[in-house]
Amino acid sequence: MAINLMTTLRGSLLENFFPKGWDLAKFDRILSRSEKEPVKELTRRETWWNKGYKPVVCDDIHDFDMLMGHEMAMQIRRTREAGQQLAMILPVGPMGMYRWAVYFLTEWNVHCDHVHGFNMDEWSDGDGNTLPPSNPGAFQYAMEQAFYNPLGKLTIPRSQRNFAVKNNLPSYPAKIAALKKKGAKLVVAYGIGRVFHIAFWEPHFAAEFRTEAQWKKQPYRLGAKLHPLTIEQNAITSFRSRTTLVPARANTIGPGLFLQADYCIGGADGLLNRGMMWQGLSLWVALHHRPSPWIPASYMSTMPGRLFFLRGLAGPLVAECN
Repeated sequence: MAINLMTTLRGSLLENFFPKGWDLAKFDRILSRSEKEPVKELTRRETWWNKGYKPVVCDDIHDFDMLMGHEMAMQIRRTREAGQQLAMILPVGPMGMYRWAVYFLTEWNVHCDHVHGFNMDEWSDGDGNTLPPSNPGAFQYAMEQAFYNPLGKLTIPRSQRNFAVKNNLPSYPAKIAALKKKGAKLVVAYGIGRVFHIAFWEPHFAAEFRTEAQWKKQPYRLGAKLHPLTIEQNAITSFRSRTTLVPARANTIGPGLFLQADYCIGGADGLLNRGMMWQGLSLWVALHHRPSPWIPASYMSTMPGRLFFLRGLAGPLVAECN
């Protein structure tokens, strides 16, 4: 008999830990494809992928940041040249692409006054109250420092910058709808969470809805309860392992907004040192599990766009002691 998570889960402290809609054995079957020709298998197209969707392998983090930043800058440049307004739903993580987006836009002298930025999420308390924008842990602070301020005179006007704070997040649906009605393009940039979230739209939210159609209509949530794995992901990636600093709640957009995208720009850069990683499983399952509300990231391949990922995340995903 195999000795692994599936065979030892019953009666363990993890028995009721994972979202009930997850099929761990199915995840493992997907991941087994990484054991031979991992990049080829990871990028093998599924029938539900949009014909305009493409995963793009990056050899290292420098290529990843540059290519993703170039993709963002090109969307801004093309819409400006077309005289079209651009609504961009933007993440804080991954972040390296913003330096390159600034570089290209500055080199091309592209003004961003046609762009409307919508940050997809923000740390909050149970009532949706957020950190002040001067706090280095706030996503608004990160965006100002990484993207808006470095653009200088070319930057997005302050009146067109939207952050996921309590008094503004509820206005996102109407603002985006009004822009799209006027012909604006909606571009969603995103990362894939450890639990397959997009923004902080967590998998366990699926239990609240009777149908997929109801789930798809949800535009946002204030003070959303985060999964423990999301807390630990952010402790590792944003708080230098200091779990005590990571809020257990956040404000976030939902599928009612991110599934409206005309184009998506995704990124997966979750490699650690010594060949370890936190994002390999998340990437594989997001790409090769049929779309399911229990796996929010599984819907991103159904829309046009590109997903940039580090080669090492493809695997092989096997046991290794080093």
